[in-house]
Amino acid sequence: MTEISDRKDLPAAVQQFVLCWGDMGGQWGVNRSIAQIQALLYLSPKPLTAEDIADTLAIARSNVSNSIKQLQAWGLIRRVPVLGDRRDFFEAETDVWTIAAKIAAVRKEREVDPALAALQDCATAAKGDPGIDPVIVRRLDEMRNFTETMSNWYEQIMRIPRPKLLGVIRLGSKVIDYLPIRKAK
Repeated sequence: MTEISDRKDLPAAVQQFVLCWGDMGGQWGVNRSIAQIQALLYLSPKPLTAEDIADTLAIARSNVSNSIKQLQAWGLIRRVPVLGDRRDFFEAETDVWTIAAKIAAVRKEREVDPALAALQDCATAAKGDPGIDPVIVRRLDEMRNFTETMSNWYEQIMRIPRPKLLGVIRLGSKVIDYLPIRKAK
């Protein structure tokens, strides 16, 4: 792979990946610059400074600094020392499974957990209010139950050792053959 040092030297495939990852990040609610920085560091064969990143992506240095802080908070990049250089260098987590697990954990904490707490509050309040139609109470409880079930499923999946999880994923819909399912009457 060509060493990543500035934008004009980025191979077309690297440019395309950085742009695509940035667009996908935007669709997932992540700032495009943050996603592009993570993509650049992910593909970079060597750690980069904030200045390298800013120059390569033509992003303001202040934007890079803020983005680096957020990526570090997510655990997707880390600061690494480089012998003989006092500047801060950064590298990305490159294990795809670890990246996915860290992103899922943060999203669950920031999105699912608060939603579940709010649904629990709404369902409890609705059950205690005689003026609320029973249909509303049932629907709120169904939504809370679904969200809680998915949250619990996530917790269970995250405890499965990676090799076994990969095996389950590769089984895909074939896993249904191993489940005791009652036939519909």
